[in-house]
Amino acid sequence: CSSDLGHIAMGIDIKAGGRKIASHNRTSPKSENPYIRLLVKLYRFLSRRTESGFNAVVLKRLFMSRVNRAPMSVSRLVSYTKGKENKIAVIVGTVTDDARVQEMPKLTVCALRVTEGARARILKAGGEILTFDQLALRAPTGANTVLLRGPKNAREAVSHFGKAPGTPGSSAKPYVRAKGRKFEKARGKRSSRGFRV
Repeated sequence: CSSDLGHIAMGIDIKAGGRKIASHNRTSPKSENPYIRLLVKLYRFLSRRTESGFNAVVLKRLFMSRVNRAPMSVSRLVSYTKGKENKIAVIVGTVTDDARVQEMPKLTVCALRVTEGARARILKAGGEILTFDQLALRAPTGANTVLLRGPKNAREAVSHFGKAPGTPGSSAKPYVRAKGRKFEKARGKRSSRGFRV
């Protein structure tokens, strides 16, 4: 019996879900919006047929969720395009208005969406707003463009992330009305809240 054990091959312990570790990056948008779907078709073609990395990045950003396509205010747009006013500012997301901006330069902006206030400000300054299909005709390889994106971690929800409020070295915002000793602390009672006695 013991002599037969030499012929038995050792099996592999495959975890549930199989051996293949697939990429978790999106390959298409979750959105059912027909206009985004058409833009994906267009930029999928452009990223395949041109050597440009710009088109590949735009395509990847078109796949992203709304949270990852953060909006950008006109004030950030102005500061990021300083000295690059002759280039096309490209934002795969929304451009929003900012009342704090007094002087608006003449800009050419391409975005998925521009709010009413921001649109009025850009056009009044003699600027131009393009859609992504117009951009594909004007700059098929992304030449003479500045690719920008909004602050992803500026959401209020992000301020609550991280180590629990009250733990040493934490700057997370509690989900309660105050940051006092009595609110959402439980220090000393739970290891997740600093230490446990």
